[in-house]
Amino acid sequence: MPDKGRPRSFDRADALMRAMQVFWEKGFEGASLTALTAAMGINAPSLYAAFGCKEALYLEAMELYAQTVGTEIWQPMETAPTAREAFSRFLVATAKAYSQPDTPHGCLIALGGLHQSAIPKAVCDALSRHRTENVDKLRQRLEAAIAEGDLPDSLDPEAVATFYATVQHGMSILARDGGSYQALKNVADGAMAAWGMLTREDSVRRP
Repeated sequence: MPDKGRPRSFDRADALMRAMQVFWEKGFEGASLTALTAAMGINAPSLYAAFGCKEALYLEAMELYAQTVGTEIWQPMETAPTAREAFSRFLVATAKAYSQPDTPHGCLIALGGLHQSAIPKAVCDALSRHRTENVDKLRQRLEAAIAEGDLPDSLDPEAVATFYATVQHGMSILARDGGSYQALKNVADGAMAAWGMLTREDSVRRP
């Protein structure tokens, strides 16, 4: 804990944002203490006093990513009139978020801990939880569409949600490998071209 009688000489929120950028670019295992403190503009004792340890810093950075970049990706789904439009908006927003010129490409959560043996269990568990929650959000949107009569009762929402979450994961890897927005958008368009086959949307009897 920092000394209560000595105010911090840095902006904690700004330092966390800078740490998030390092973790986003390098992953947990690739982000050295030297790289983190240099980006945050603080020394190691200040980092430990403010955040506890590298693991705790990563967990905070991951939550910040979910609240900022994650919101940019998921929010467009909320006002979509149909499930098809919701998923299309989700993938297009993903393409945009993963290819911004001023941030690391790809997804911090998808790419943050590919080598799980090299990272703490708490970090692995948090990454896994976020990925599971993403599938759950997609599944819940599909279940709502079934209840509304937008999609047929025969649809397997878990399978379709997992498919589109996997597409998003692949877009993250493509972006990290240098894929442009247009390349990511092409993947999104291809995935949406499979929508009718995956959902049997045309079998719904509409008034």
